[in-house]
Amino acid sequence: MTPIYINFNGELVPAGNRLITVGNRGFKYGDGLFESMRLMKGKLKFVDMHADRLQKGMKALHIDGYSQMDSWFLKDKCEELAARNKIKHGRLRLTVYRDAEGFYSPSQNKMGYCIEIQPVDEPRYFLNTKGLIMDMYNDIPKPINSISNYKTCNSLVYVMAGIFKNQNRLDEAFILNQNGHLCEAISANVFVVYQDQIYTPALSEGCIGGVMRQVVMDIAAKAEMPVTEAQIDPAILNEAEEVFLTNASRGIQWVMGFAGKRYFNEKSKVLIEELNNV
Repeated sequence: MTPIYINFNGELVPAGNRLITVGNRGFKYGDGLFESMRLMKGKLKFVDMHADRLQKGMKALHIDGYSQMDSWFLKDKCEELAARNKIKHGRLRLTVYRDAEGFYSPSQNKMGYCIEIQPVDEPRYFLNTKGLIMDMYNDIPKPINSISNYKTCNSLVYVMAGIFKNQNRLDEAFILNQNGHLCEAISANVFVVYQDQIYTPALSEGCIGGVMRQVVMDIAAKAEMPVTEAQIDPAILNEAEEVFLTNASRGIQWVMGFAGKRYFNEKSKVLIEELNNV
C-alpha cells in the first residue's frame, strides 16, 4: 500500500505534491534534523523519548518552536496521519527544517516540518532470521562534536557508507569515528558482546543517541545483562561472541558475519522478547 497523504506543516496533503522550493534550507544545506519512529496497532512507540531527543536536537541547532514538539504533538500528528492513510503498523519520519531565507547565515530560526509514513506488516518487533553480513567503512570517519548525537539532515557520511555497502553486497556497514574507534552502523547503533559482557559505543564517541539504543540498555539492565558504554577498538569485532544493531524502526537485528568472523545471537534473542513486552 502506497501512502496517500503526508503532513506538511500541519496540513494533510497528497504525498505526490511538490511542496518545497529550491530555497528550502533542508535541501540546500541539510539544515534540519529528523526522527524515525515506529507505529504499532495505531499507536506511536516510545513517544516520550522521541519527543525529548527531538526537542534537545532542535535546541542544539537553535531552531525555534521546540516546545511545540512535545510528546502530545508527536502522538497526535503521527496517529492522525496513520489513520488518514488507514495504516495500523508503520514507520514514520518527522523532518524538521529551518524555514528561512539567507545563505549560510539564516534570516530567522522558524521551524518547518513534514511527517511521512510507510506501512509495515508486523505488529511487533521480529529478530531477523538470517543474520546480517557487515564490513567496515573506512573512507570517511564520523566527526565528534556537539551535534553528533542527533539525527541531522546532513547525512553524507551515511550516504557514502551506503554506497560502499551496495557496491560490496553487504547488509550493513560499521562506521568509525574520527579517532578510529567503533561508532555506529549506517542506520543503527551497535552492541558488541565480548566475554559475555555487552558493550556499546559511548555517546562521547559521536554515535547517534538512539531511542532504541536507550530502550535496549534499559531492558538489558532489568534482565541482569547490563550494558557498558565505552570507547571500543574495532579489533574487538574479531574476538566478540555476538554483535547486534538497534534502531527505532526494526528494534534489534543480529549480525552473523564480519570479514571471516561469525557470531551467535543468544542475547539478542532474549532482548527482543523483552522488547516486545515493553
